[in-house]
Amino acid sequence: MPRVLSLYRQATRLPHGDRLFSLLFSRKAPYFASVKPRFVDLRPNYAEVLVRKRRRVLNHIGTVHVIAICNGLEAAMGALAEASVPPGKRWIPKGMSVDYTAKAVSDITCIAETDAAQWTGDDPDVPVRVRALRDDGTPVVEGVIRLWVTERTG
Repeated sequence: MPRVLSLYRQATRLPHGDRLFSLLFSRKAPYFASVKPRFVDLRPNYAEVLVRKRRRVLNHIGTVHVIAICNGLEAAMGALAEASVPPGKRWIPKGMSVDYTAKAVSDITCIAETDAAQWTGDDPDVPVRVRALRDDGTPVVEGVIRLWVTERTG
């Protein structure tokens, strides 16, 4: 089992374990701490992260800034990739393409998804579907983060 997934499963068995895992994840990749992502679910091919609407992530019109949302989407994608990448392979983000579809007026749920078959083929390009939802389920951002997956060397 991948290390990140194992840590998530161990942590979430503890009281407030989701918060503990989220803190540890943000310490490993400090940039994510700016939005304080809270992991809601993590399993192979799926990750869900909550970004709370608070002053630190607001823009000039009082909605959650799209860059903060993209940060949450990237955190979800990174955890998903770590939980899904086959042994002996590594991944690196290659690009992100997103559309802003509605105002982010509430807490935002960031979701990243793939299909298991995407990780086992010969194509090194793995598109991760991402979307961000308001509390009412309305999508505010939809897109793809493309990964480059190669054999691990050395």
